[in-house]
Amino acid sequence: MASGSVPRVRYGIRRTNSLPDRLQFRAPGAMLPAQVPLMSLNAPGAQLIDKQDEDEEQHLTQIGAVVLLLLSTALVAVCAEFLVDSIQEVVQTSNVNQVGIGLIILPIVGNAAEHVTAIKVAISNKMDLAIGVAVGSSIQIALLLTPVMVILGWIMDRDMTLYFTLFETVCLFVSAFIVNFLVLDGRSNYLEGALLCAVYIIIAVVAFFYPNEKQSSPWGGGE
Repeated sequence: MASGSVPRVRYGIRRTNSLPDRLQFRAPGAMLPAQVPLMSLNAPGAQLIDKQDEDEEQHLTQIGAVVLLLLSTALVAVCAEFLVDSIQEVVQTSNVNQVGIGLIILPIVGNAAEHVTAIKVAISNKMDLAIGVAVGSSIQIALLLTPVMVILGWIMDRDMTLYFTLFETVCLFVSAFIVNFLVLDGRSNYLEGALLCAVYIIIAVVAFFYPNEKQSSPWGGGE
């Protein structure tokens, strides 16, 4: 048994050392993983870091989070009521049309918290989470809020349909196509971000200069 095990050990050694001569040497100062000095778990520095991490992970209680959520929801509802009531006056007293307000200004104001969250996680190099926040908000508006508004309009006997003008349809199609094309590979870079910003600026400029119903043709939304 002992004599039979020796050839196997030698064979393993030969296989391990059968490398080209240029790969037999290590760079000066190179260390194996086992030779890298590690901090002891019982060292004072390690205990201090663990204690700081525990202090930073303190969260709100469940009751406090619920109360804060209800309070912020009530304040947002009150602000939204004042905002909607002032839209018509702003349209009449300024050169901003309803398309520009509904397509650019209101989404920026309404999704300000999500925008800040996406920017913070993007700065932290968590692009998957940032893209998820942005795309998830759009999916929520398109697949949840819009159908709910149609149902509420039917209940309240208000004209609320899914009819979109040609400009709105083109904007929706172009936005969905470009976002799907850019996030399809699962990676992101500054060039893709610049392209998305350029598309947004183009849509915003067109929305602010979009003609009203009296000046537009039936293809553009006029009657």
